Order: sequence, then structure tokens, then C-alpha cells
Amino acid sequence: MAEPSEPKPRGARRDEGRLITDQLAGRLTPSGHELRIRVYFEDTDFSGVVYHARYLNFLERGRSDLLRLKGIGHGELLAGKYGPSMAFAVRHMDIDFLRPARIDDILTVQTRTHHLGGARILLIQRITRGEEALIEAKVKVAVISPEGRPMRMPAAVLAQLAPAVD
Repeated sequence: MAEPSEPKPRGARRDEGRLITDQLAGRLTPSGHELRIRVYFEDTDFSGVVYHARYLNFLERGRSDLLRLKGIGHGELLAGKYGPSMAFAVRHMDIDFLRPARIDDILTVQTRTHHLGGARILLIQRITRGEEALIEAKVKVAVISPEGRPMRMPAAVLAQLAPAVD
């Protein structure tokens, strides 16, 4: 008798009955999503400190991979898989730069949904080195049409993005 199988996240495969996931996308957690990132030379200025604008890239990867692991791809949204063609666009961001990251540091980008509305999402993101907070950000994301007009999020997308209830 076959054992019940666990749901297969996007990008996962089975190998001899075990679920193998692509660790490049981080992992879903009870509070949201975590993505580990190494700081490379290209991320830093001449002194080996991460250039401030680079943190925007790290935060974007966290948001994109949260969507990916929730089963929602940017291309699928634009192609209209969930209803009308749509995209997510950052509308506003507040960032507190608390401490610098340096070359070769291993960072964790944490992303959690704070508010999920019909046409926008408010995310809380943190970048940490171990337990030490380096960046704290509040990110407002709008749902837009391909022409850039605001629109409501399809119910199927809302349902997939809803935080897990413990």
C-alpha cells in the first residue's frame, strides 16, 4: 500500500520516494519565507561592505522566491493563469539600515505577509546575519495590469498568498 504523499512544491521532484526541493528558492516557514544569501565581491564597495542599493536586490529575491514557493510565478501571472493578466509592483518601501554586511557574510532574508488586501500586499522583510538584524523593511506591493493600472487580485492568488494559520 502506497503511503500518502506530501504536496509537491513547484520546482520539487521525487527521488526514490523522497521529496527533493530546489534550495535556491529558500524555504517556507510558519511565519513566511527565508532565503540564505552569501555576500560576494560584486555586492560590496571598495572596503568590502555591502553597497546600500544591493540590499534591494536581496529583498527582491526574497519576495520573488516567496511567490515561487507558494506556487505563483511572475510569468504565470502575466500570462493570465489566474484570471486577468497581472503583475506585482513595489509601490513604496521604508528601509532601516541598522548594521553593515561584509564580503563572505551569510545572510538570511526573511519575508512575511503583514497585510493581504484586494489590490495590495504589505510585506515585512528583514535581513539578518545570524541573530543580528542588519536591515528592516516595510514593502507595499501593488497589483497592476500590464498597462500599469491598479487592479484587484484574483481570488486564487489571494488564497495562495494567505499566510498559513497554525
